[in-house]
Amino acid sequence: MAKLVECVPNFSEGRNKEVIDAIADAISGTDGCSLLDVDPGSSTNRTVYTLVGSPQAVVEGALNAARVAFQRIDMAKHSGEHPRMGAMDVCPFIPVQNVTMTECVDCANAFGGRLADMLQIPVYLYGEAAREENRRSLPTIRAGEYEALPEKLKKTEWTPDYGPAAFVPSWGATVTGARKFLIAYNVNLLSTKEQAHRIALDIREQGRSASQPGLLKKVQGMGWYLEEANLAQVSTNILDFEVTPVHAVYEEICRDAKDLKLPVVGSQIVGLIPLKAMLDCADFYIQRDKLFVIEEEHKVRLVISKLGLDSLGPFVPKERIIEYMVVGTQDHQRLLSLPLQQFVRSVGARTAAPGGGSVSAAIAAMGAALGCMVGQMTYGKKQFENLDTVMRRLIPPFHHAMGELLVMVDTDSNAFNDYMTALKMPKNTPDEVKRRVVAIQDGLKKAVGVPLSLAEKVSQLWPSLKEMVLYGNMACKSDLQVAAKALETAVFGAYCNVLINLKDITDESFKSTTQQRVSVLLLEARQSMAAVLDVAEKRE
Repeated sequence: MAKLVECVPNFSEGRNKEVIDAIADAISGTDGCSLLDVDPGSSTNRTVYTLVGSPQAVVEGALNAARVAFQRIDMAKHSGEHPRMGAMDVCPFIPVQNVTMTECVDCANAFGGRLADMLQIPVYLYGEAAREENRRSLPTIRAGEYEALPEKLKKTEWTPDYGPAAFVPSWGATVTGARKFLIAYNVNLLSTKEQAHRIALDIREQGRSASQPGLLKKVQGMGWYLEEANLAQVSTNILDFEVTPVHAVYEEICRDAKDLKLPVVGSQIVGLIPLKAMLDCADFYIQRDKLFVIEEEHKVRLVISKLGLDSLGPFVPKERIIEYMVVGTQDHQRLLSLPLQQFVRSVGARTAAPGGGSVSAAIAAMGAALGCMVGQMTYGKKQFENLDTVMRRLIPPFHHAMGELLVMVDTDSNAFNDYMTALKMPKNTPDEVKRRVVAIQDGLKKAVGVPLSLAEKVSQLWPSLKEMVLYGNMACKSDLQVAAKALETAVFGAYCNVLINLKDITDESFKSTTQQRVSVLLLEARQSMAAVLDVAEKRE
């Protein structure tokens, strides 16, 4: 899969549409860059841009944007609610796909060095790119903001990482670095700026002081007032949503606001948010409120409703969730994104992949989908209302497996391609021969692992399918029969793919264990398929 880095440059201009658009055009015009989002704020006088691309492409896109900003933004005239120290205030690089944090640190260094040389301005490194511990935190570097820079740059401890220690009035300074995905999340209050800030001090990790830390780890926060919306916000940066999820921030602010008799009127995501962060929120509310929601689209809608994410404007998932945006830049690379007719034709082409492994995964996904469908056609109907509890238990395994098996359509093809790449490695020297042999064996084991994993996933569905055929809506009898045959066929396909790749593996212990396991899974599939068909035949 292609390497993808996200870059989120923040510029100190949120009011002049001409300037905002010119910076966006500079990014969009960069080869290999996809501009996913432009989020301006009038009160903050700041615009957040989100772009993705290869490591090299996003560095070029950020540099092109900086060139335009240098010509169009004058920090000597800037004012706004958001803390800032430069025209291009901060420019982080974030790993998205097939990229390490180290590679993002390299991006930050490449960008920082070239930016400083190009504009002769001071540049600081923060986050994972920081060279000194006291520069890891963006608020620490930005303390005193633009106004403090002339004196700050005179101090040895604040010598820039790149560029001259000289104050450039029209620009200020830029901070760049590498970090995990940051979620800029604001909660709306009908209150004063001071009341919102009081809550921010209570919840943010920094708290009020070293002796009074806040409640939520990996959360930065402050309060401000949005004149254009006539309300205050507790503005937060969630630095690691797996440590402190979005719903935890919202619920804690709601508790504090309730104590102060202040109404919370929704919230706002600035820029993009990872799908996992949305689904984690959904799972929290589903469990707390004992809801039955399985569709991803419905989970996203639930979160939008619970958090009031559309309170200040529409929250369109395909434009705000990063995975939905990124997939659009890569559709041509994924089998799953092909229309059915094109997928079938790609299987029939004169190429080794996609082949039987990808087809087996597709068949297994359709078998799981049929099991899910029968459950959905039983659940919630008046004549089967006594089975609602049973269906709430049986539907999720099929729905979950359906998604996992679909992913394996591409995974199988990619694993085979890795093996083919290993075959093409040079073999002119003893060292090259050795590396090629190791790569081929690794490729073969990976090629075996995917179909074996497919068979294991199907194995987990047989108990649910056997129960579904006992209780499911018999108007869907044929669908259950097809589901059973599809799942058994998929396991047979997996079995064949495992055996054909095992024959060239030299690790005898691995071969023996794998062959024994896949044989057991095939036998189980055949017996389970027969059991399901037998019950289906006996039910009216």
